[in-house]
Amino acid sequence: MTYDEFNDYCASFKATSHVIQWGDSHVWKVGDKVFAVGGWGKADKPAFTFKTSESNFHFLSEKPGYQPAPYLASRGMKWIQQFDVPGDEDEELKYYITESYRMVSLGLTKKKQKELGLNQNE
Repeated sequence: MTYDEFNDYCASFKATSHVIQWGDSHVWKVGDKVFAVGGWGKADKPAFTFKTSESNFHFLSEKPGYQPAPYLASRGMKWIQQFDVPGDEDEELKYYITESYRMVSLGLTKKKQKELGLNQNE
């Protein structure tokens, strides 16, 4: 996945915002809470960071091309970085970004969720 494809995908979610910060990284937020980051990679290869469930965190931490996210995971947060995988894993990355968006949006206050029109059928 390219950064343009990443940005297009993240923009497809409801009530998101995009900023460039943390060393030119593409940071995607819902309700002012980060759910995905494109950047922080080494060399010229794209890297994508997202929040995961505890079980997915442990599974992906052992999978080639994935690692606990720099800075975030060292603080005890369950964030993973995909940094070196073949392009045929784009659908898997989309799944994890979608799940990150869902988890972060569900973590917003009920008032904020209602204000943004999120999770009203949950």
